[in-house]
Amino acid sequence: MLIKNEPRKVLIVRFSALGDVAIAIPVIYSVCNAYPHIKFIMLTRKWSSYLFAERPRNLIVLGVDVTKRYKGVRGLTHLAKKLRRNYRIDAVADLHSVLRSWVIDAYMKTYGVKVARIDKGHKEKKKLTKGKIRRQLTTTHDRYIEVFNKLGLNFKETFEGFSKAETKIIPPKADGDTWVAVAPFSQHRSKEYPLDKMQKVIELLLNQDPKLHIVLFGGGNKERTLLNKITEAYPRTVSIAGIKHGFNDEFAVLRQCDVMVSMDSANMHLASLTRTPVVSVWGGTHRYSGFFGWEQDPNNIVQLDYPCRPCSVFGQEQCRFGDYHCMTDITPEMIANQVLQVLQKQKQANNG
Repeated sequence: MLIKNEPRKVLIVRFSALGDVAIAIPVIYSVCNAYPHIKFIMLTRKWSSYLFAERPRNLIVLGVDVTKRYKGVRGLTHLAKKLRRNYRIDAVADLHSVLRSWVIDAYMKTYGVKVARIDKGHKEKKKLTKGKIRRQLTTTHDRYIEVFNKLGLNFKETFEGFSKAETKIIPPKADGDTWVAVAPFSQHRSKEYPLDKMQKVIELLLNQDPKLHIVLFGGGNKERTLLNKITEAYPRTVSIAGIKHGFNDEFAVLRQCDVMVSMDSANMHLASLTRTPVVSVWGGTHRYSGFFGWEQDPNNIVQLDYPCRPCSVFGQEQCRFGDYHCMTDITPEMIANQVLQVLQKQKQANNG
């Protein structure tokens, strides 16, 4: 039942990055479930549109090209015009708040459409990286919720994670086997654990249990080549990087994994959407910035409490010392032991 002044058609805007779109999914699915009479239209890039698996019936996901077809102010204005005409938008939840989304916001406002934007907390995050404060900031997840609250949409989180566990890209998990997913790469060096040390982590884990298997995650030609070398060097390892697949397959594989080892990267957020525990490795960035995996346990973080951390919100800054010691000083044993602790807790829970 519609309430007076409640929107009927809500446009949600978040173009990138992959991890940020993934963080939004529990929030978007929950608001959709809370307001089944409202139509929600998610606007994102084409490649990130495939993240929206098992979507609610009242959610439409549009993957658009904002670099060519809808490039610049003219292209984005044309896109906004089409959206308003085709969907009769009467509210906008801007989860991105960048120049591209501002163009769409401005167009919608000229027609009386209510617009709510995310508050990214830039000033607090700058203080955090400058060492002026050291505390947990509002998470990106909660900032997304605040946007919908500004539109008068209040709700409890009901998203339970993606449930599908069937895929043909690798053989199914055998009874009694343990699967550990490993995603060793990141876009920025300050967020990436040295690959030779990650190989030592893999070696330590494989030596612990003959029924333990490693599933490697990555993308791009360079990453595929590096992961193939690992599979050639170690038994009971498989890389899905070189196997043609989509996010549905990736989610299905993650559903079968007992734990994932990941950097502060999109893979942490993809695993979170399947409720797979993540042992996350942090260097130049910090969960205090608000980009931690949804429903993940902070006790599973592997990091060193150096006073220079965090030096970056997103990880793109160069190490002021030049050696990235916040990452390189982490020992393979620290990561492997944390993984084994997670597996031991799962075993105890299953036996209890």
